[in-house]
Amino acid sequence: MVSTHGISLKTRGDNDVHDITGEVAAAATESGVRNGIVTVFVPGSTAGITAIEYEPGMIHDLQDFLERTAPTDAPYRHNHGGDSNGHAHVRSAFIGPSLSVPLIDGRLGLGTWQQIVLIDFDDRPRTRQVTVQTVGE
Repeated sequence: MVSTHGISLKTRGDNDVHDITGEVAAAATESGVRNGIVTVFVPGSTAGITAIEYEPGMIHDLQDFLERTAPTDAPYRHNHGGDSNGHAHVRSAFIGPSLSVPLIDGRLGLGTWQQIVLIDFDDRPRTRQVTVQTVGE
């Protein structure tokens, strides 16, 4: 069985982090699948999906890491054409656009302190569409 759901959320950009675990879990439950895989995917090249401990210190640490690793003001060639979000593309490529989580007895197989997050790296607010696809039995 395959089931596909969408999540829509407004973001502020600039490493804005959103916990979407509840929405993903609800989509998995609604799918009717008991055992399988849940894939979470964000289209576009300036956002990413990952799993972290969603608490203020970790969010701040992640945002600091991303700024040190792909600084906003670095001389990105992507920006030579008038764009200003080269850093967002590099960060998105580093984090990646998707995450797969096992679904075990109808529950996401996440660790105790693990949440699924969307991070918007772009330099402006956006409305992001996230696809949650559940595959299994």
